[in-house]
Amino acid sequence: MNTALTAVRRGGLGLVAWLTGIVFFLPIAWMALTSFHSEADAATNPPSFAAGLTLDSYREFFGVGGGASPWPALINSAMASVVSTLFVLVLAFPAAYALSVRRVRKWTDVLFFFLSTKMLPAVAGLLPVYLFAKNTGMLDNIWLLVILYTSMNLPIAVWMMQSFLAEVPVAVIEAAQIDGARLPTILARVVAPIALPGIAATSLICFIFSWNELLFARVLTGVVAETAPVFLTGFITSQGLFLAKVCAASLVVSLPVLAAGFAAQDKLVQGLSLGAVK
Repeated sequence: MNTALTAVRRGGLGLVAWLTGIVFFLPIAWMALTSFHSEADAATNPPSFAAGLTLDSYREFFGVGGGASPWPALINSAMASVVSTLFVLVLAFPAAYALSVRRVRKWTDVLFFFLSTKMLPAVAGLLPVYLFAKNTGMLDNIWLLVILYTSMNLPIAVWMMQSFLAEVPVAVIEAAQIDGARLPTILARVVAPIALPGIAATSLICFIFSWNELLFARVLTGVVAETAPVFLTGFITSQGLFLAKVCAASLVVSLPVLAAGFAAQDKLVQGLSLGAVK
């Protein structure tokens, strides 16, 4: 009897999980389908499922026929996201070590300070950042976005990695110290391999936040440092919303994030589970 009830519960939970996954996947599937329709078919109400498929929206997005090329914007987004994520890891890893393994005094106050920096709405800091960038000549500069994304993602990275590094056995670190290993060696060869799932999860989340950021990129960039989300907004013009082209552009811009998440999904699940289980 108990076995049957357990099987029914598991089956019910599995069904709920599948339904939830389908609900979250449907908008992506609909966006992908719409991107292969013509503008006339995409604008029909109710939508036509049997409409013909075409690659015209993708051709226009990639500038075939004289349009603007998305490659500079995609390269800028990749550079800003990857470089800022590397900077965040370099800064957050030793900070998390000092707050978890070799805890500094009042380490909980330090963590709260990091968290308090995320309480300010991003729009509240937009004007000071803009004035600073204008006075220093850094407007439309990709390195300004790298610095901004690093500072914006550093607090959440320290919080995440602190919980991951707290699970590292202290005995392993003490054994390395007895063998004569110094702090850089301990961090690189002892702590980092053990906390690799957590590092991967933190890296992926920082990359996603940087890649998707629009507010600062929209205000602080122009032509040279334009990012992919800013380029995407260019498809919404005063002449109307081009739905098929927007869907095609959104799908292409989302592919790096989806690919990174798929490639690191095992590390991401391990890292998030490691940080949640105490």
